[in-house]
This record gives sequence, C-alpha cells and structure tokens, in this order.
Amino acid sequence: MKPTIFILTGALLLSACADSGANYTPILDGTPSAAFQDDLSACQSLARDQRQFDQETAGAAMLGAGAGALLGEFDDHGDALGGAVAGALAGGVAGAVNASDRREAIVLACLRGRGHRVVG
Repeated sequence: MKPTIFILTGALLLSACADSGANYTPILDGTPSAAFQDDLSACQSLARDQRQFDQETAGAAMLGAGAGALLGEFDDHGDALGGAVAGALAGGVAGAVNASDRREAIVLACLRGRGHRVVG
C-alpha cells in the first residue's frame, strides 16, 4: 500500500510542476511596451506546447525506477520495490526541474526575439 501512496504523491507533485517554466514572467530592463502582454502570452503558450519535455521527464522517471530497483535489490534488505519508487520520484523530479528550466529559457528567447529587453 505504501508504494502506491508514494507513486500517487509523486505523480501529483510532478503534474503541479509541469507548466511552471512556461508561466514565467521575466524581469524587463525598462518599461514594458504596449505589445508586451500579448507577446508574453504567446511566448508562454509556445513554451507550454513543448510536450517533448514531458516525455523526457517520464523517461527520466522510468530510468530512475530501474536504477532504484537494481540498487534496492542489492541493499541489505532487498527492497527492490522501495528502491524503484524512490528512483522514479528522484528521476521524475530531476526531469521536471530540467523541463521547467528549458520552458523558462524558451519564454526568454521568444521575448528577446520579439524585441523586448528582458534580463532574466
């Protein structure tokens, strides 16, 4: 029963982080132009639509689960399932953080490409 709770909790946390980078509002150097809000919305939408990052996060979770299961099996207690759950959570969190950072970078690059002076 416990592994199911951990898996559900981890899935909930990962889904909550899914679009965090796409919702990023950068700091501007100067006053925003009249088109800034429209451009920001378009750039955030572009970042949000990059679903390959979600697939990479799922892949990282699966890789973490496999590594955790192997390490758990060789542990003194032989708890492969616990290792798999811990590995999946660790891999998924790392993948979600990476996806969030990449979506944030898309928002910044998109706004710069549209002529806005964003500094971060």
